[in-house]
Amino acid sequence: MFFLLALSFLILPIPCFSESLDSSKSSIVMDIDSGRILYSNNKDDTRLIASITKIMTSVIAIENAKLNTTYTAKEEILKMYGTSIYLEYNEKMSLKNLLYGLMLRSGNDAAVVIANNVCKDEKEFVKLMNQKAQQLGMKNTSFSNSHGLDEETKNYSSAYDMALLSSYAYKNHSIYRKITKTKRYEVSTKNKSYLWYNRNKLLGDYEYCTGGKNGYTPSAGRTLVTTSEKDNLRLTVVTLDDPNEYITHKNLYEYIYSQYHNYKIIDKNNFSIDQTFFQDPLYLKKSFSYPLSEEELDEVKTVMKITKTKGYKKNEKVGKIEIYLKNKKIGTVHIYAKKNS
Repeated sequence: MFFLLALSFLILPIPCFSESLDSSKSSIVMDIDSGRILYSNNKDDTRLIASITKIMTSVIAIENAKLNTTYTAKEEILKMYGTSIYLEYNEKMSLKNLLYGLMLRSGNDAAVVIANNVCKDEKEFVKLMNQKAQQLGMKNTSFSNSHGLDEETKNYSSAYDMALLSSYAYKNHSIYRKITKTKRYEVSTKNKSYLWYNRNKLLGDYEYCTGGKNGYTPSAGRTLVTTSEKDNLRLTVVTLDDPNEYITHKNLYEYIYSQYHNYKIIDKNNFSIDQTFFQDPLYLKKSFSYPLSEEELDEVKTVMKITKTKGYKKNEKVGKIEIYLKNKKIGTVHIYAKKNS
């Protein structure tokens, strides 16, 4: 049984930006919740990514170790260079505090201490990074180290892949959200006290920014991943090799927020079905929202499919609502029975 409810949406072409608005070699704006690409520029090009590598490092650590575990800095820190939190040999620090040092100060020493303690060595940690990338569908990504330095080993990804990773980390890990939005953090060990300020300048320059990670090497150029929230629309922006990365991110956020809104297409609290078609009460477990431009509001349609009309049990799935933007399915919401038939 089908019910067609049409709202319509005209799919607009992805906007073309001048170099003054987007000066990156590769970039993307992605809706965190739906994964919809709202803007892109060479999104699948494979490039060196520098310290935005550390987003994956933090995800692997969060998912494979306990935050209150204490790690000891060993020989791995002695050969590290570049940005650092300046751990001392044999200094002890919790994983949680190492993650703050990793994400706020881009500590390369923190990265290798995490990698060599979460796993038996960095090589095994990097295997987990690449496995996670495959799981997330990051098809143009390969990791060779936990920090992003690229003189000896190199990490490659694309704007699209890093947007997938950013969205995943943001949606699934509250500690990741908490850390990356922190502007100032203090911690003490038996060796010394630390005061860290977040190197992500967009946190102070753009009121809707909720976090992110910056990176730079001479070979990769300036790389930046950020997140923001405004009016229930959560976005992530990625730019690779951009000399004006913070200006670009602000430009992209402001443009997309001016053009798109997060529309609730299916409301679980306002769902009913004509008893002519189905007599027993039904319900939805979730609503469905999607980012749309105002011009697209006439190209959405919903198709209701009832798959079971008798012999079902309370809370059993009896159908679904499929949501389409023009001819492309953008979501599915399942329908459940409130009582036995």
